[in-house]
Amino acid sequence: MRRAVIALSSLIGLLAVPMAASAAGTASEAEVCEGCEALLELAAAHPSRKDDRARDVHRHPVETLSFMRVGPQMKVGEYAPGGEWYSRLLGLYLGEQGHLVGLYFDPTSGAFKPETQEGIRKGAAAFPADVAKFTGMPAERFAAYTLDAVPEGEKGTFDRILIMRMMHNMMHWNIADSEIKAMRALLKPDGLVGIVQHRAKADAPFSYADGSKGYLREADLIKFMEVNGFELVAKSDINANPKDSADWERGVWTLPPSLALKEQDKAKYQAIGESDRMTLLFRKRD
Repeated sequence: MRRAVIALSSLIGLLAVPMAASAAGTASEAEVCEGCEALLELAAAHPSRKDDRARDVHRHPVETLSFMRVGPQMKVGEYAPGGEWYSRLLGLYLGEQGHLVGLYFDPTSGAFKPETQEGIRKGAAAFPADVAKFTGMPAERFAAYTLDAVPEGEKGTFDRILIMRMMHNMMHWNIADSEIKAMRALLKPDGLVGIVQHRAKADAPFSYADGSKGYLREADLIKFMEVNGFELVAKSDINANPKDSADWERGVWTLPPSLALKEQDKAKYQAIGESDRMTLLFRKRD
């Protein structure tokens, strides 16, 4: 594995020249990274991803990270890494040139029970070693913080923050405002936030699209981000799935991979596939 990581790091040096030229400026100056998609494809094809690769057809990681303009020399925050599926790919991609930081819920926000708060802090503490073990790189290459314990010197240093299928929880738990405010403070001027989120139908009742079912209305999410100091840069249907009617009684968890109904109509839900998802990119406003 180590040999493959070294080869990947060498390729980063060849491909990242256009980004290096603007590293001293604002985050938005490095919006085009020539060759980055090829580098992402190389990372996605890494032998260590053999178990993760099955979900690439649903999550489109190469296209998604390219759309979010994630360059290999950037400092990237991944919010609520959870199962660390994206963390493993980002760890390989950012390699020894960039910097991957796990950003975890503020345990003191919302109504987290003491045991949940402890679990959040333990997750953050374990993140660097987890990614290091997978990538074969030193744990010192990675970092993680809960949002209530980010060092002051980290503020204004992030090029990108990625929020993958997590906005519904933030909304449902009533922590979205405080979490987004904390993440905004971490971004460089013009830094970008990339969001992938299960998408409700535009006319879905708010009682269904409030996050409790996993889905949010796209217009609501865009407005929320605008109110919190961001402007929409672009949106994409990379992760769209028109087969998802987004009206399931058990919510998004009816569909794969959760399959909340177990064997009931399993073939039907597998044929539909994973949820319809919006893919959005926002820039931090002054």
